[in-house]
Amino acid sequence: MGTSDNWRKSSYSGPGDGDSCVEVAHLDAHIAVRDSKTPARATLTFPPAAFAPFIEALKGTHLAPASP
Repeated sequence: MGTSDNWRKSSYSGPGDGDSCVEVAHLDAHIAVRDSKTPARATLTFPPAAFAPFIEALKGTHLAPASP
């Protein structure tokens, strides 16, 4: 999915374990996410409008409060 030029790694991936992260590609009608260690395997795809809320949820900024 996408060419190798489309995929970008996080600036936090750094040296050493730099291949232990996810990569993101902005493709025509969606944004794709894949595991950098196994790039030929399945990817997650999101419509552009859903990608930002997905990232915010991963960061914990929009998680529902825990039940008492």
